Amino acid sequence: MRRLSILILVLTALPASVAGQTPAYPLRIPSSGGEVVIPSARHQSAYDEIGYAPARRVGDILYVSGAIVFRAPGEGQDAAALDAQVRRTYAQLARTLEAAGATFDDVVLVNSFHVWDPPLFVGERADQTAAMARVWREFSTAPRPAWTAVGSSGLLAETGFIEIQLTVHLPQGAGEP
Repeated sequence: MRRLSILILVLTALPASVAGQTPAYPLRIPSSGGEVVIPSARHQSAYDEIGYAPARRVGDILYVSGAIVFRAPGEGQDAAALDAQVRRTYAQLARTLEAAGATFDDVVLVNSFHVWDPPLFVGERADQTAAMARVWREFSTAPRPAWTAVGSSGLLAETGFIEIQLTVHLPQGAGEP
């Protein structure tokens, strides 16, 4: 009986994922000066397997890892398709922001990394930045953040042609459960 009691105590002290239970998302993992925010099981897998933190808060700043704009099989290469691809990526970023208690209105800096050349992208450089700005307005009504766009020869995802990284002002206490 004593062994059973000890086992129960140990299992209740373990994190849900270690104890064999499905954790409730978002997860917040305490870290130096703040926390790591994991919005979903998919993000948890990336965190566990490759050490990718979807978002990390330090003090009043939330750093959101890059999300990739990509062309899925069968998607077009026209302006409407580009808007839809950017919209899909912003929706993914919105879920990460929401998990941390933030919105696009809290974003202060956007870093975007662009593959300008075919075959992944067909069009002018201005088409990518115009689509990002156009779709941004669907997610935010606040003053626009600072933005740096950088050209790149490639991204981690082979079908990706834009990666979007965010820096967010989120005062301590805001967005906490």
